[in-house]
Amino acid sequence: MSRRRRTPTPPTSCGLRTRLALAGVLVVLAGCGLTSGSPMADDVKPGSIGRGEPLKGAELTVTSKEFTEQLILGAIMGIAFEAAGADVLDRTGIQGSVGAREAVKSGDADGMYEYTGTAWITYLGHSEPIADPQEQWAAVRKADLANGLTWLPKAPLNNTYALAMNQSNFRKYGTKTLSDVAALAKKDPGAVTLCVESEFANRADGLPGMEKAYGMSVPAKNLTQMDTGIIYTQVAKGSCRYGEVFTTDGRIKSMNLAVMRDDRKFFPNYNAAPEINSTSLKKWPAIAEVLAPVTKRLDNTVARELNAKVDVAGEDPHQVALDWMKAQGFVK
Repeated sequence: MSRRRRTPTPPTSCGLRTRLALAGVLVVLAGCGLTSGSPMADDVKPGSIGRGEPLKGAELTVTSKEFTEQLILGAIMGIAFEAAGADVLDRTGIQGSVGAREAVKSGDADGMYEYTGTAWITYLGHSEPIADPQEQWAAVRKADLANGLTWLPKAPLNNTYALAMNQSNFRKYGTKTLSDVAALAKKDPGAVTLCVESEFANRADGLPGMEKAYGMSVPAKNLTQMDTGIIYTQVAKGSCRYGEVFTTDGRIKSMNLAVMRDDRKFFPNYNAAPEINSTSLKKWPAIAEVLAPVTKRLDNTVARELNAKVDVAGEDPHQVALDWMKAQGFVK
């Protein structure tokens, strides 16, 4: 989905990182800017997942979009498959949302972590999100079966929109929820200055919808549009009192930002869940049991920590994923 334009680690070959590639092994995909993939060659063994190697003999391809969180999630899926005995081709880092989904849909890839809200609104064409996250996931799963895609149980991880402010302004204004921000905007209009992406400023599930849902009115002079990365730094400095952020972004933790709670549950649910090619799942049903405990462990706190290791500390997304999988005991 185009809303997720977080700056990724600079990739190569359409966002695909070459890692321990076998000499001369390249797989070329046509369209969507896809180019090559490289075999995953992690020295991992089953830990709490993959015992008995139920995917032994499987040749599976994992994919992802190009931003940090997706690169990490794609690596996590691939490492889980490796531990269960599969040979895995890494096709993570596809530019844009549609290309990765189409790869899974067509069978060029076997699976990826996708977001429920992205599927419901962008791919399936619904204008209104479903407020309950489990019902949103169930609706997406039901609809996508007709597209040859099977959604496995979702993660607690919900990478949706939020407003955040620095600690100094948080202590000064004391807002904890979006309702508090709306009340402040009425009481002291000059106090609520916003930094947002241009897309967020115009989307129905962005600023216009948020203002309507909360009875909030932000004067145009108090609104500044800028790129995602700049928003975080400007909010941290206090140049903007509130900024549009993504709830799993590692910079929230590293910059110690205070996130406003969406107390009216306006923003759509963007829970990450494995989106698997149905034919692949039928052939290798153990995919579901291998991924289940891993997906269950993925929440916003974990995502922020892992994303920060890449976006703030400059670590490699695949290595971050591997370290986490080992630390959790999923693999050895």
